[in-house]
Amino acid sequence: MKVRIKSERGVLPAYETEGSAGMDVRAALESPVTLEPGARALIPTGLRVELPEGHEGQIRARSGLAARHGLGLANGVGTIDSDYRGEIKVALVNWGEEAFTINDGDRIAQMVVAPYRRVEWDLVEELDESSRGEGGFGHTGV
Repeated sequence: MKVRIKSERGVLPAYETEGSAGMDVRAALESPVTLEPGARALIPTGLRVELPEGHEGQIRARSGLAARHGLGLANGVGTIDSDYRGEIKVALVNWGEEAFTINDGDRIAQMVVAPYRRVEWDLVEELDESSRGEGGFGHTGV
């Protein structure tokens, strides 16, 4: 699938390995940004996309940054809607115990482009039973 994209810096999101589902997205910064522990910042990428209708861009944390430095996304997973044409920015948060500096060109997140389906709600009085029923948080044990 071809997707139209604009890049202020000429750098595109890229798959790092043959089997990668996500493309690494890089920071587009005029100067470094340091995130102190507990701090968050909206990091620009210099990217704008034109996703096909019925597809979304999912912005996810990079596992290495999360595991080694405690860097994650403030919103868990970001969504780029197919009708959004603004710059993609990544809401990073430092959950770690030490300050972390983000430099221009650093890989800060990953993007997965995926199809989605819209639903039409059918308001009912009762739902069908299931084997799980109302079992929720932790109902299957550790």
